[in-house]
Amino acid sequence: MPLSPVPLLSALALLAPLTLLDPGFEQGGQGWEFSPGTGVATNYPHGGSRLIYLDAGAGRKVAQTLTATAHGSFDISAWIATGGPNGRYIARVNGTERAALTLPAASNYRRYTLSRIALAPGDRLEIAFESGDGWVNADDLMLSPAAPADPRISSSDPKIVEMFDWSKRKANSWVHLPGTPGPLNVDENRTGGTGTGTYGPSYWAGYANRSGYYSRDMAHQLAGAGVLGLTAENKAMLRSFAASATAQHKYYPVWALNFDNGTPLAIDYRSATNFVREVPAPFELVQKAEEAYRWSGDRSYLDDPVLWEFYRRTTEEFIDLHNGLKDNGTVKVAEGTGGGIFQGTASYNEQSSEPLAEAGDAIGSQYQAYLAMASLARAKGDCDLADTFDRRAKDLKTYYNTVWSGSGSGADMVRGYTTDGRALTGWGKENSWFMPMKQIVDPGTRREAYLDFIDREASGPGRPDNIEALTYLPDTFFTNNRNDTAWKWMKEVYDRKDVQHVNAKQGTNGDYPEVSFTLLGQTVRGLMGVTPDAPARTLTTQSRLPSGMDWLKIDDLRVGASGFSLRHDGATRSTLSNTSGSATYTWEARFPGRHSRITVNGVSRPARTKVVDGVTYTYATTPVAPGRTVSVRVG
Repeated sequence: MPLSPVPLLSALALLAPLTLLDPGFEQGGQGWEFSPGTGVATNYPHGGSRLIYLDAGAGRKVAQTLTATAHGSFDISAWIATGGPNGRYIARVNGTERAALTLPAASNYRRYTLSRIALAPGDRLEIAFESGDGWVNADDLMLSPAAPADPRISSSDPKIVEMFDWSKRKANSWVHLPGTPGPLNVDENRTGGTGTGTYGPSYWAGYANRSGYYSRDMAHQLAGAGVLGLTAENKAMLRSFAASATAQHKYYPVWALNFDNGTPLAIDYRSATNFVREVPAPFELVQKAEEAYRWSGDRSYLDDPVLWEFYRRTTEEFIDLHNGLKDNGTVKVAEGTGGGIFQGTASYNEQSSEPLAEAGDAIGSQYQAYLAMASLARAKGDCDLADTFDRRAKDLKTYYNTVWSGSGSGADMVRGYTTDGRALTGWGKENSWFMPMKQIVDPGTRREAYLDFIDREASGPGRPDNIEALTYLPDTFFTNNRNDTAWKWMKEVYDRKDVQHVNAKQGTNGDYPEVSFTLLGQTVRGLMGVTPDAPARTLTTQSRLPSGMDWLKIDDLRVGASGFSLRHDGATRSTLSNTSGSATYTWEARFPGRHSRITVNGVSRPARTKVVDGVTYTYATTPVAPGRTVSVRVG
């Protein structure tokens, strides 16, 4: 079912400045040049039915040469498997090598990327595979525009530098070049898809062997995309989901979209009444739209009627249409059907057979959607509407903490209700960790006990098998100022990047897009504690450095039209530079704890304190003009 045309996409759906012929070799290698000992085969494709091969031994080569029609920088990715080391994957510009990778021995397909290849009009780009000590197979190439931002991390801890650099390159490699033709509805059952379309501004968010992006994945990847400056992609993808949340769908957005930003991914969409839908997703999309507005400063998040109607209907009609199995008094709680994912499930935990009507991840996401609706309404100038949603958020949180979640602590806290009204406790994976992650749990000993419970269960026999589930744990613990635990889980996710994913057709864990995008977001939002507000030209920071990390710095941090450099030294000193753009920003530098004095650029002043979500902070607010650097410290 095609969706309504999206004006943003029609304006951007121009011819790509660089077009790769036959990137999946399904046309028999059209546009490619083959030396002896190479060719197109059908024995071991990554996707579709064909691949290229190079026999072992020196001197064999498969290459294609393209001519650039505009200025730009590009990433070039390919899925490659090898029977031995020392094959090469190379990009040459006008005959000069610009980037190259020497391939290891790895018989399972892995995705390799040549990053940030700068081209001018008329430049000739050669993409080449050269033979090594064993056979080389390659398939499914992709051109990506280099991200607008190129953030760089430096630190006393080399682990975070390595992690961030890998994540930045890997995440950028999943971004599509608008105007590129590509297959639609590719999945494990239809490896060649069902036709072709023109791709819009988008990035991969879901299984790498499916040609689309998922609402749940995209919501979780949005912060990392913001770090890379992918504001056009974030808005186009959010708007496409918003446009799909129709009355016919009972205001659920479709679960996954093709990269044309207009058609549902067929594996998850059978009809308007039979498609995958999960209650937390629409609420998360509202929350993430508000976050994208704060990152970008783009008023279309307020003024675009498609987006605005989606926010309103999600927080009004959607809840009314999906609320009736459990009596919650005067408070409304969106519910699932108790059936499977094609019937509308209450939770993101797809591995559970529990017939859930209400779930912790759904009610937590609903709470955040209310807060986002209040924030967006206030930014739009509708203070009455903002006050209404502030009250709804407050009422829902009060109800959750006094009634819905029961009186138990740790494993005894309620995390869901079945369709027959039975309260569920114990370990529920997503419907457990989402509750503190979405900050619906009141601060105090009960929340701390539940965080201990989550860490214990996720580290034990109840640990999720799929890496993408684990990517939420750093967010959960950073949000609740458990810095050491959050950093532990970041390292756990990163250190398993070369392990085969539980879905063998997906590739390695590191080739699941959510891994790289979330590590970027967790570095900036988590470790660096950055909360942007581009429309208000303010930036709030808080060091969340873990034990053993003495300092951490990021350069080329983009917020709106401005760029910044931020450094934290421990939890007592922060330095912000306004490095690009014309706007003066107000910086709120926060430090945990109560301090009597705070020093701004060497001048001591009386400290101010505030309590945020149960934590006391000492803080200073100070303007940071373009070209200026300000340092704030306590103690």
